[in-house]
Amino acid sequence: MVAKRIIPCLDVADGRVVKGVNFVGLRDAGDPVELACRYSAAGADELVFLDIAASHQGRGTLVELVQRTAEAVTIPFTVGGGISSVEGITVLLRAGADKVSLNSSAVRDPELVARGAGRFGCQCIVVAIDARARAGGGWDVYVKGGRENTGLDAVAWARQVVALGAGEILLTSMDGDGTQAGYALELTRAVADAVPVPVIASGGAGCIDHLAEALDPGPAGGHASAALLASLLHDGILSVEQIKTELLRRGLPIRPLALSC
Repeated sequence: MVAKRIIPCLDVADGRVVKGVNFVGLRDAGDPVELACRYSAAGADELVFLDIAASHQGRGTLVELVQRTAEAVTIPFTVGGGISSVEGITVLLRAGADKVSLNSSAVRDPELVARGAGRFGCQCIVVAIDARARAGGGWDVYVKGGRENTGLDAVAWARQVVALGAGEILLTSMDGDGTQAGYALELTRAVADAVPVPVIASGGAGCIDHLAEALDPGPAGGHASAALLASLLHDGILSVEQIKTELLRRGLPIRPLALSC
């Protein structure tokens, strides 16, 4: 069985890591390079670095910051925010990213997913989906840092981008983001069961139980391949070591710390 991954997320705005609730009320959480080094050394399986203001502000990702962060870590590293072309993907991969995450640009130009996968391989292309529950059931896809409802159905959109070549889905519940009330298991399970690629659960981690539920392959679990978390780690509530030790004790297929770096 493929090991489940624990992935710290660095949401960056104006050169600092930030964290909010439901995509608003952002607060400073530290220096991105310092936090990246800390989580890499602690045994995280991967990192995700999202320049959350890039699309909204109409600019590209902060490449110099990406380069410094990538040079400081020894684990796979995904970068997203403001990527709108194959050339932009090329710049970030050359700066040291292992994968890129497309969100607003994929909605605006779905063929960018296909072009990126064709040039660099599906394993390099992650599509980030920010979803919010809609009245009457289902989930809508939002873009521009959660500011704009596209009207797309999240499950159907996941299927579409995987068909175009996305090798992974980063799925964030906007309703759960920053609340520490638990991942949106129904949403995560629906998307994970709809696509043949790994799905990273994001939004709502508040304790180890939530992580275990998101990664649980059983009928009530989230069926995710990885769990993304931020506040729990940034605020020192839990450590990567505590999380991995407990999830291993519960029988989940997590990479032991000695094999994570």
